[in-house]
Amino acid sequence: MSTPANAATAWASTLVDELVRCGVRHAVLSPGSRSAALAFALHAAHVEGRLALHTRVDERSAGFLALGLARTSRTPVPVVTTSGTAVANLLPAVLEASHAGLALLVLTADRPARLRGTNANQTTDQVKLFGGAVRLFADVPAAHPGPGEARQLAGWRALAAKAAWTARGRLGGRPGPVHLNLQFEEPLAPGDADGWDTPTGSPRPHGAPWMLPGDPPLPSPEPIDRERRTVVVAGDDAGPPARILAESAGWPLLAEPTSGSRTGANAVRTYRLLLADEELAGRIERVVVFGHPTLSRPVSRLLARDDVEIIAVQGHAGWSDPGHAVHRVVTGLALDGAVPTWRADAPELDPPHPDDWLQEWLRRDADTSRALDALLAAQPALAPQQVAAAVAAALPPQGLLFVGASNPVRDLDLMVPRYRVGDRRLVIGNRGLAGIDGSVSTAIGAALGRPSTSRAFALLGDVTFLHDSNGLVLGPQEPRPDLTVVVVNDDGGSIFASLEPGAPPYADAFERLFGTPHHVDLASLCAATRTPHWRVDTLAELQHALASPAGGIEVVEAVVGRAGRRDLDAQVRALLS
Repeated sequence: MSTPANAATAWASTLVDELVRCGVRHAVLSPGSRSAALAFALHAAHVEGRLALHTRVDERSAGFLALGLARTSRTPVPVVTTSGTAVANLLPAVLEASHAGLALLVLTADRPARLRGTNANQTTDQVKLFGGAVRLFADVPAAHPGPGEARQLAGWRALAAKAAWTARGRLGGRPGPVHLNLQFEEPLAPGDADGWDTPTGSPRPHGAPWMLPGDPPLPSPEPIDRERRTVVVAGDDAGPPARILAESAGWPLLAEPTSGSRTGANAVRTYRLLLADEELAGRIERVVVFGHPTLSRPVSRLLARDDVEIIAVQGHAGWSDPGHAVHRVVTGLALDGAVPTWRADAPELDPPHPDDWLQEWLRRDADTSRALDALLAAQPALAPQQVAAAVAAALPPQGLLFVGASNPVRDLDLMVPRYRVGDRRLVIGNRGLAGIDGSVSTAIGAALGRPSTSRAFALLGDVTFLHDSNGLVLGPQEPRPDLTVVVVNDDGGSIFASLEPGAPPYADAFERLFGTPHHVDLASLCAATRTPHWRVDTLAELQHALASPAGGIEVVEAVVGRAGRRDLDAQVRALLS
């Protein structure tokens, strides 16, 4: 056991040690003076091989990098900043983590409380800065040498363990971000003495964490029958249970691409279009909802219907009820008295018996899919939906795809095939709040955090890419994943072209207010960060670029037109007429 030279170092090293004991394997740091003790402690743990340390100069990028690492590593990930505006830059990532149920540990260094309200440099009120978005907040006084050192050590370990287990949802609540605001007194560098005199080793045997929570409670299944015409809606992070229930019951599966359920024979590719068919969708009597559905208005309208029973299956991030129409919230379902096997590797199931309801959905889906593919193939130029289809087709088993908000995820929703069960393709996105913040950094974090990935892609719009272009700023010692970032560049915000502001009466104001053309030269932007860049404008060129990765982080810019986006979307919707 070592004895640090000062209280700040003792505090920081103890906190980091206990977090590692509680399962932390990655940490993200943005440089700063007040957080220096934490920085040195994280670096020491990195050198010892106890965790992987990632540094970023932009705190917003750092927060989303930690978010991506937490998503795929499924471990708590600390993000460490200095005081002042650095802390405020973490708010977008904290909000996304809160709504997505991701274990983000926000460790913000602060000046001592006596400096608050004095206009001292880089001192603001950081207490509960993130409000109700965090599952736990603690404003921790600075460490001090002298009497009570052993008691401080024990308290820091208990706090670190409580933070880690709270973030993981292991102490009775939902998983999500935790904020520890840590006041630090000088000296902050490990070599400067202040009289601290107590070793910092763990008193627990065998390196066990200070706190060992019990296992989370098992779901209590509630009965459900096959008698009503039912569809299963799988939103973001629904996972295999949605697919397995649909197959066990013989029901159509309406699964978003980031659901983790878009596999097997029951997945309906064009469900978003089919829901607009009153003759078909109007006969739905019951919906079972898994995950967090966010993508389409047709699904939202379905979940708000008065004549449909809505059953929500509670997940780790809660459940969704935007239409205030959920009849029952359950933690599990027993189909005809039997509880389906929810294992992720459960094989694809045959329908229990011939089912006209399922077969009608699958037949209509096949017809609509053929018509959609023919429509896109007839376009004179590369269509954004074709870009999404090419990326989806290039994703191999064990592959990872991060998809950005706005049009890319919706295009992917129409184009992604039914992946084979068991191939473990992982499609994710920041769907907690469905914002464009931090997408490049999240994708990089997700690629770094997944233990084994055969190939990693990100599919982003141009505005989303530009919004986090700082995510490409990596120092020479930072790990770089093999990640192909496909940017669908239509020079602006084409998502609005298909919404109400894109209607002809608003054409005069549309470009300035919503289209927002930027004319950015993406090749030059990528060159500034030494990121390899390819520009393509045909499907054949795109397919060639996707098949020939250069290694490391690379950008493939797929140039598409924006002028006809509203008309093309109208043609897609008209396929059912």
